[in-house]
Amino acid sequence: MSDRCFHGDAARLRAPERLARLELDRVVASSLADRTIKSILDVGTGTGVFAQAFANQGLAVTGVDVNPEMIASAQRHVPSVRFEIGAAEELPFLDRCFDLVFLGHVLHESEDPGRALKEAVRVARERIVIVEWPYLEEELGPPLEHRLKPEAVETLVRGQGLLRFERLTLRNMELYRIEL
Repeated sequence: MSDRCFHGDAARLRAPERLARLELDRVVASSLADRTIKSILDVGTGTGVFAQAFANQGLAVTGVDVNPEMIASAQRHVPSVRFEIGAAEELPFLDRCFDLVFLGHVLHESEDPGRALKEAVRVARERIVIVEWPYLEEELGPPLEHRLKPEAVETLVRGQGLLRFERLTLRNMELYRIEL
């Protein structure tokens, strides 16, 4: 695992103050807007916070994470979702098998963000959504040197030949919606 990966207590990922900052309802609504989405892959699922939010909408959700401890925690919290161990850079799924691929606070942790995005493109049918921390020094979230500048995310997206995307600035994060 990368030194950028979350190495803290998994319970911190579900702390009430963190959950409030994630704007789950707004992220889910923005991710699903203007599309008929039925299946979602939550890459870097962690404890399954976003997977749970999508599953609560009645969607078929699969979560994947490189950390077996996170997968075990996610399974305890969200038993209705299928979880698998796997890396963002080498997803263990067939081509074009999910309507939406969601990368929530994971691209900045990737060993190779370009390859992680390429894998997301490979397994997605309609849309990719990337959620990242703002490029600001903040008490919560990763240190500034681990965060991605918006220009870096946009360069990664364009590097995959993806030109139909938009960036939405939420209260506590940046959301990139990419159309395939």
